[in-house]
Amino acid sequence: TRNFNNANFLGNGSFGSTYKGNLVDGTIVAVKVLNLLFEGASKSFDIECTVMRQIRNRNLVKVITSCASRDFNALVLQYMPLGSLEVCLHSGGHHLNLFERLDIMIDVACALEYLHH
Repeated sequence: TRNFNNANFLGNGSFGSTYKGNLVDGTIVAVKVLNLLFEGASKSFDIECTVMRQIRNRNLVKVITSCASRDFNALVLQYMPLGSLEVCLHSGGHHLNLFERLDIMIDVACALEYLHH
């Protein structure tokens, strides 16, 4: 992340920011840093870590590891080179045809089914 440099900033979520980073072995990752000032952020982080570490599904991002201390919490996630699904659908930079959108809907439905069963 080069000390969470703005050049590596990928986006904001409801509880923090995500940055692009490189592991020692050269693997590109996304590092989701929690903003601990948000009420419920720490609890959200604990739940996300517990749930995400157990997930093994091709339609969901993999958690590589996590880092938690009193004043810093982060998830190290598989990097998605095309960005988030929201960006793909709503940024205007990706033009998806009907069949691509149907494939996405099916994949999302499969991921939701996996998470709920």
